[in-house]
Amino acid sequence: MQRSLRRYFGFSRRETSGFVILLVLLVMWLFLPAVVRPKLTEYNPAADQAQLNAWATELAAQRQARPTFASRYPRRSYSARPHVPQVALAPFNPNQLTATDWEARGLPYYVAQRIVRFREVLGGFKAKEQIRRTYGLPDSVYTRLAPFIQLPDQLPPHEARQYASRYPTAESNKAGFPATGAARPARKPAHLAAFDLNQADTTQLMQIRGIGRGYARRVVEYRQRLGGFLQEDQLGEIYSLRDAPDLVDSLRKYTFVAPSYAPAAVAINTSSFELLQGHPYIGKRLARVIVAFRQQHGPFKQAADLRQIRILDATTLEKLQPYLRFE
Repeated sequence: MQRSLRRYFGFSRRETSGFVILLVLLVMWLFLPAVVRPKLTEYNPAADQAQLNAWATELAAQRQARPTFASRYPRRSYSARPHVPQVALAPFNPNQLTATDWEARGLPYYVAQRIVRFREVLGGFKAKEQIRRTYGLPDSVYTRLAPFIQLPDQLPPHEARQYASRYPTAESNKAGFPATGAARPARKPAHLAAFDLNQADTTQLMQIRGIGRGYARRVVEYRQRLGGFLQEDQLGEIYSLRDAPDLVDSLRKYTFVAPSYAPAAVAINTSSFELLQGHPYIGKRLARVIVAFRQQHGPFKQAADLRQIRILDATTLEKLQPYLRFE
């Protein structure tokens, strides 16, 4: 074998002997685990299963039944609403029907109750249009019932005017009833003369179309915090008007800022932190830095000194400068 290996591979005698020994070791290494590994005993799970069953029985015996407590809030039981059989449609007087009669003609329970109360408030229906105004009455149901209602379609002109003056918001009242005593909102003037933005109160601002009490109040509050408007473009800085450019345009159209107007200035060197942080262009963070900076470096002498504050950008400083007073 060694001679054949030497002749085939061209090995020397020593290389051939080493190759044969290596080959024998590899074969022994392959079969060694099977020879050395001990024989494992066969596993019988019966004993372990019996132990687990015993533990389960012991835990079941120790477990106590969970006590039941009566609920502090007993559930209410509601009796089912009786079914109202439907009747064939025929001409009828709506002032003589009960809520059940309206249900029998296809109206939901809550709409039937509402239409009876509506009739009591009005003192009786006099025209179909009054029934049509009942809140929650589907148009499809009214269209189906209208040909059988024994009432005229419209009120007479004089009664219609009385009805409109007595119940001005009857059609828009979501409760389904006329709002007695409700007054019509005052109509805003179509032609409005421009007025001073820094002198106007909420009543004057509300004369502009689209500006209600809430918007007018926010404009006045922002003006007080700011110290007065220097130009109409500052209206767009109000939070509630940022997404309403049409309202800002309306305010610009009917307001102006007097050229000689001088805004209320803030004493930058003597004002407290609470006063500084209330200004829209300063805020809480910048006010804290201003107070700390002047305590360390002394009072500010001019607006250019504020450029030393890193969080104050040039745009904010330019807007803030007219509102500062150096003492």
